[in-house]
Amino acid sequence: MRAAVTDLSNTDEIAFKTESGVRPERIFVALRIAPEIAQELSRYGNGLEQFSVRPVPTADIHLTLVPPWNEVSIADAVTKLRRETETCGAFTLAFRHIGYGPEPRRPRFLWAECVASNELAELRAALLRACGQVDERSFRPHVTLARLRDKGRAIARKHPVDQDLAFTQQVNTVALMQSPVPGESGYKVLVSLPLGARR
Repeated sequence: MRAAVTDLSNTDEIAFKTESGVRPERIFVALRIAPEIAQELSRYGNGLEQFSVRPVPTADIHLTLVPPWNEVSIADAVTKLRRETETCGAFTLAFRHIGYGPEPRRPRFLWAECVASNELAELRAALLRACGQVDERSFRPHVTLARLRDKGRAIARKHPVDQDLAFTQQVNTVALMQSPVPGESGYKVLVSLPLGARR
């Protein structure tokens, strides 16, 4: 089945149509952040409203494991993901630092970085394979709290955030999530998949 891509200039607004007329959904795989931790992390963005930033709503704070892709069959994606999650055990996610990134000289985000544990790296690799996706960027697990629209360095200088963290949460599930369509906001959890016992 071929997909005719009408515009690749903005990946958030790709207009797809397949020969069957089914429009693919833009989905990704993530870890949901515990509400109490998300609430605590979001407080570090207080005061950024005066700048040109786009804060992430507390309910949308997550850690992306498989970047967004366009999927025709959500059911097939769930089946593939479930096969992998059943072989991966629960683990602890540790938050270690909050600040601006990814480069101090040209910050684009306010984010909280997490420890890249073996369990987290192995889970990510397994899910990427299951989804048939490739991400060649170095893995820096993080949750984005705000996106800096422009003048990121000036914002970081006027509103410094640089602090070690000691939050941890138990990870028992991964979520298949849907990106909002253009003009709307908020991520939608399509399915939450429990992690099984390691074999």
